[in-house]
Amino acid sequence: MKATERLIKLANPRGFCAGVDRAIDIVNRALEIHGAPVYVKHEVVHNKFVVEDLKRRGAIFIEEIDEIPDGSLVIFSAHGVSNKVEVETKERNLDFYDATCPLVTKVHMEVVRHARANRDIILIGHEGHPEVEGTMGRHIDKENSNIYLVQDDKEALEIEVSKPKNLAIVTQTTLSVDDTKSIISLLKQRFPDIKIPKKNDICYATQNRQDAVKQLALESDFMIVVGSENSSNSNRLKELAEKCGCKSVLIDSFSDLNLNQMEGLNKISITAGASAPEERVQEIAAAVKNHTNAKIVEHGVDEENIYFKLPPKLR
Repeated sequence: MKATERLIKLANPRGFCAGVDRAIDIVNRALEIHGAPVYVKHEVVHNKFVVEDLKRRGAIFIEEIDEIPDGSLVIFSAHGVSNKVEVETKERNLDFYDATCPLVTKVHMEVVRHARANRDIILIGHEGHPEVEGTMGRHIDKENSNIYLVQDDKEALEIEVSKPKNLAIVTQTTLSVDDTKSIISLLKQRFPDIKIPKKNDICYATQNRQDAVKQLALESDFMIVVGSENSSNSNRLKELAEKCGCKSVLIDSFSDLNLNQMEGLNKISITAGASAPEERVQEIAAAVKNHTNAKIVEHGVDEENIYFKLPPKLR
C-alpha cells in the first residue's frame, strides 16, 4: 500500500495587505528622506519582526504625542488615531504623515457622517484595540449622537441605545467575518431601522485570508498561522481554523513551535496574517519541511492586486 504523501500547503492569499505595505513604506521612505529618528504613534503594524526592523533603521515607537520632542516628525500607525491625537499633533506644529489604512479612514468618515446626521452609532470591535480607540475617538459630535461598542453576541442582545430608530453600524476592519455577521443579524432583529454599511467595513484582505483558511482547514490536520500575538486578524485566522475542526497555532517564528504537535501528521498548512512578512512564512515552511520531510505546495491563487498610494511628499 502506498504511503500517504506528507504535504505542507501554503495558503493563498496570505501575508501583507495593501494597507500594511503602505504603512511600512511610509516609515521607510520617511527615514530615507528625513533621516532618523522618525517617531511612530503605536506600532505601525502589529508584527514583532517588522517593528524590530524599523527600530534598527531609526524608528522610535511611542504611545503618547507628548513623548515626542519639539520639531520631530511623527507617523500615525496603520490602525488610525483619534481626532484628539491629530489635533494635539497639529497644535504642537509637528510634521506628520498619516499611515492609517485607507479602509480604516473610510470607517472614520462613516462615524463622522452618522454623527452629523444625529444618529447613534454602534461600533462592532474589540475593546482596547488601537483601531477601535481611533474610531471611537473620531466621534466628536457628542451633543446629538452617541457611540457604543459591541464586542459579541451577548453584548448585541443587551445593548441599550438612546435612538433605536436612528441608529447605524460600523465595524473594526479586522474582525471575524462570520462573528460579525451574527452580531449584525442580532442587532437588526432588535433595531429593524438600523443602518448597515453599503459595503462591508471588514477589509478585503481579512475576508480573503479567512476564506482561504476555511477551505484549507478542511484539508489539513494542523494549521500554522504566522503572526504576532497582538495581531487581531492573525488571531481571527487561528480561531477560524479551530472552528473548522483543524488544530491551529499562532507563531512568530519556527522556534515558537512545539514540534511534538506535528508528530504523525501528514497534512500541515501554513497561512499568515496581514501584517506578517513573507520571508517569515518561507523560513517557517523551510524549517517545517526539514523537520517533517514533507513537500511544500502552494494552495489556492492570490489574485489580490490592490495598491494604496503613498502621501505625495513621499512618492
